[in-house]
Amino acid sequence: MTGAVGRPRFCPQWLELRERADAAARAPELLRPLRDRLAEAPAGERLDGADGLVIRDLGCGTGSMGRWLAVRLPGPQHWVLQDHDAVLLARASGRMPSTAADGRPVTSTTALGDLAGLTAAALAGTSLVTASALLDLLTRDELETVAAACAGAGCPALLALSVTGRVELTPADPFDAEISAAFNAHQRRTEGGRWRLGPDAVEVAAEMFARRGARVLTRPSPWRLGGPECGLAERWLRGWVAAAREERPELAAEADRYLRRRLEACAAGELGVTVHHTDLLALPGPARIPVPRLS
Repeated sequence: MTGAVGRPRFCPQWLELRERADAAARAPELLRPLRDRLAEAPAGERLDGADGLVIRDLGCGTGSMGRWLAVRLPGPQHWVLQDHDAVLLARASGRMPSTAADGRPVTSTTALGDLAGLTAAALAGTSLVTASALLDLLTRDELETVAAACAGAGCPALLALSVTGRVELTPADPFDAEISAAFNAHQRRTEGGRWRLGPDAVEVAAEMFARRGARVLTRPSPWRLGGPECGLAERWLRGWVAAAREERPELAAEADRYLRRRLEACAAGELGVTVHHTDLLALPGPARIPVPRLS
């Protein structure tokens, strides 16, 4: 997604490489309260008059959230896959599941765009807003837009896989903390002079939704890399260190040596990596915006 602040564009290969680790990390404990809330929603809310859930996936990428969640929710579903990248949208729409947890139909459409038009009125008829690995890329103003729209429409939000700034590598290396601190600083920086939330995103999001009357639940959703995820661990390591070097160029020489050590350990099957994330579920109070109905 992109708004007033430019958002990084992710290559499909990276998103596909991380999908298995994402699926293993997502917090299934949040599904029960989510299902309970969705089951309480009055029937016939959809603007087209059809029964079932309408789910808007913000910054959907290649659609991994839809592939994970649609088959875990019962009942007919219609997904609105939203992203600012047309290439990713095309991949997402072609790979959505066709049936829900109970065998009912799942359909989808795509929406090319950013967060600028996300309002309570735009979410009228929406049963759930989802996003994955998005919160930490947002500015405070952009997150306010999301929280206000969801609260105004009375729409739950499941916001998954937000980085927390904590990384654990085993065995430990004396330079781990230096790289981690530089990377976290890089996550907060933008080219436009405004600050992204980075590892503060979950804490800020919880406060914003709670301030608007939502019940907020959070659960850990850590990536555990190494072993069968060695390819992802290597790709992640390269990106992690490159961002740290960009943030603090004076670290370049030592960072290069550090990366070589870590990649050698990874290739030998001797490196374990845990990248901590958090999943957040916000369950708002009643909708404040009347939902239009077709006559």
